[in-house]
Amino acid sequence: MGMLDTIQSGRENRPPRIMIYGSEGVGKSTFAASAPNPVFIQTEDGLGELDCRKFPLAHSLSEVLAQLTALRDEQHDFQTVVVDSADWLERLIFDEVCREYGVRNIEKADGGYGKGYNHALTHWRKVVNLLQELRDKRGMMVILVAHAKVERFEDPENAAYDRYTPRLNKHAASLIAEWVDAVLFANKKFRVTKDSGDRAIAAPIGADGGERIIRTVGSPACIAKNRYGLPGEIPLSWAAFINAYQKTLEKNHGKVQ
Repeated sequence: MGMLDTIQSGRENRPPRIMIYGSEGVGKSTFAASAPNPVFIQTEDGLGELDCRKFPLAHSLSEVLAQLTALRDEQHDFQTVVVDSADWLERLIFDEVCREYGVRNIEKADGGYGKGYNHALTHWRKVVNLLQELRDKRGMMVILVAHAKVERFEDPENAAYDRYTPRLNKHAASLIAEWVDAVLFANKKFRVTKDSGDRAIAAPIGADGGERIIRTVGSPACIAKNRYGLPGEIPLSWAAFINAYQKTLEKNHGKVQ
């Protein structure tokens, strides 16, 4: 059989890989907890009020890797792994790099000049590889939760502007954004008006402090993407996300089982 005989066609229906980010308290962890039979990898202590199954709080990168390895190798019935949060995991990764090079600041690792961030990427790839194995070998969905930051974007074609991005080093953010199938930005809807003094005033749209939404497509306001052709904006809930996801797959590829 020749190499050309190995060419495959058609779409593989595989578990989603998602990063969802947004401001504190918007509902990112609640979204992830509503996924099918999830288990949380805790890198920050923020799940106390959430009814979910979780590993003990990880205090080092080695503990995170051990927990992911256990999910890969041991018998269990979990269907989703949630890393909460990716930005606190990055702190553990920075701590590991600092330990390896005997410094207190990632900026000074291996002589400085940004080398520490490159070494951090090596550890990020270990995490990503284990998450990929959970998807490939155990059929698990992967959700990474992250906080948001406002970052200045120097647009080469237009004037610079501010936008929301995950609270990660830019190299790690690029690595994860390329790997996942969807980068989702969770936020509340606001209406901006001006008072008599021409000051901008933001007022929430909807009840309970504002309607909570997910943006699935990037814009000047935020980084987002999806490989599924989802609507640009959907309600912030797992049910709304998976409904839109399944409708899109049915439309493009026939009914999803």
